[in-house]
This record gives sequence, structure tokens and C-alpha cells, in this order.
Amino acid sequence: MSHNTVAENQRRHRLDDDEQRWLFGYGSLIYLVDFPYLESRPASIRGWSRRFWQGSHDHRGTELNPGRVVTLIEDPDAVCGGLAYLIEAPVFRQLDEREKNGYLRVATEMTFADGSQANGLTYIATPANEAYLGAASESDIARHICGAAGPSGPNDEYLLQLAEALRRLGQHDRHVFNIESHILKIKRQ
Repeated sequence: MSHNTVAENQRRHRLDDDEQRWLFGYGSLIYLVDFPYLESRPASIRGWSRRFWQGSHDHRGTELNPGRVVTLIEDPDAVCGGLAYLIEAPVFRQLDEREKNGYLRVATEMTFADGSQANGLTYIATPANEAYLGAASESDIARHICGAAGPSGPNDEYLLQLAEALRRLGQHDRHVFNIESHILKIKRQ
């Protein structure tokens, strides 16, 4: 599958312009909210773990030197925390452009902080897309991140902003925080 997924997303999830849907954000959608929304609430999804396994050729890296950004991988016992946004359907066209580098919209059930639940959509980059980088040690991921930058800025800025946003939400993500620790050591050298 090509890493430009705009057309595929619009084909997979046709939405009427007057529809409202929940969107679950677990990466830059937590701290870089450049889209209109009607409501935002802390939320989590079960069965998924956040991992820095997706390449970024268009935001935090380049075609020749892609950065690493998060995606979700199936993990039956995991709970991934983030933010849910209630948005109007036309906003997905803007988000499809933003998340075009290998991410597909998928349906998910999310649980809000008060225990209530709702169905919504999230973006996931699977191993089937050309930009997928896959697993690596957290120290290797940190070195990779420290060496990449793209039109949206340095790749380490993405990781550091995500870690800080997760702390503000009271979310603990061992993978993100371990990579952050490695990056901070690299930056001190």
C-alpha cells in the first residue's frame, strides 16, 4: 500500500457532511490541535499500544531520512490513553491530508474518563504501508529520532511534546517515556 492514504480513507469511511464523529488522538493529535472540534475529552482504547514504529516522510522527516512517529499496534492486554474530539465530518478531509503518510482510519470503541463509552475513528499505520519502519530497541529509536527533521520540525520535538502532553493528561506510557529518557541522555552528550 502506498504511504499516501487520502483516497483510501475517503473510500473506506464515507461520512455525510452533517454527521458528527468522535476521533481518538494518541500522538500529535493530543498536543497539535490544528482542526476545529465541538468537544474534547480524555479517553482510552483497549487492545492497542502506542509505538514509534511509523516513518514520517512528510512532517518529522524526509523521503531520504524519515523520522519516527507513533502508530498503534494490537496488544490484547494494553490500554492506550489519549484525547477524543467530537468533530463534524468535513473535518476528516483536513485530517486525512494531515495523516496521509500511511495512516488509515479505523473504527474503535473509546472509554472516557467518567467510564462512559462511544464509538469513533482513529488513524493507524499498519505494517502494510510503505512508510512503516517497524520495531527497534528504544535506544535505537531515540538515536533515529535525534537524527531526523522535516517540514514540521525536528523529530525529537515531536517525542518531547507528546511525552509532556501525556504527563498533563496523567497518562503513563513506558515506551514513550523510555525513549524520552534516551533522547535526553543523547542531548546532554
